[in-house]
Amino acid sequence: MPAPGHILVVCTANICRSPMAEGLLSHALAAQEGPLKNLKVLSAGIAARPGEPVSGNSVTALKKVGIDISEHRAQPVTQELLNGALTVLCMTNSHIGMIELQASPVPERLHLFRGFMPEGALREIADPFGGSLRHYEQSRDEMVEAIPGLIAYFKTIAPAAS
Repeated sequence: MPAPGHILVVCTANICRSPMAEGLLSHALAAQEGPLKNLKVLSAGIAARPGEPVSGNSVTALKKVGIDISEHRAQPVTQELLNGALTVLCMTNSHIGMIELQASPVPERLHLFRGFMPEGALREIADPFGGSLRHYEQSRDEMVEAIPGLIAYFKTIAPAAS
């Protein structure tokens, strides 16, 4: 179990969207100063099969931007992961709903990954599973677009450097 205060990204099976989001956020945070640089990003799935490898198209979509997620293996959302999370970021409102139904306690900071986008922006990231590489690239690009807003949000909740 990681140190308390990780960021948890959630999708359905933890083989497409959330591993891409984990890789992208980890990369973005590594470039930050202060406490953000040390934030750990984890991902999990509402209906994940433990140990399932990440989808090939997810790996390819991130390799195109210089990030390797090929070693990722799926893990299910657990209460332990939720309890230790500084914030939980979901791909869709249905993922939030499932966590709200099953978690006890429900995480205080439970948001959509694109929840910090400007007014009028698309909030959910559709599941590219079974789609072409272009579908995965579109999901990746929607995640990249959300990262500046997420970084600004993390700055308001990150624990101070010790």
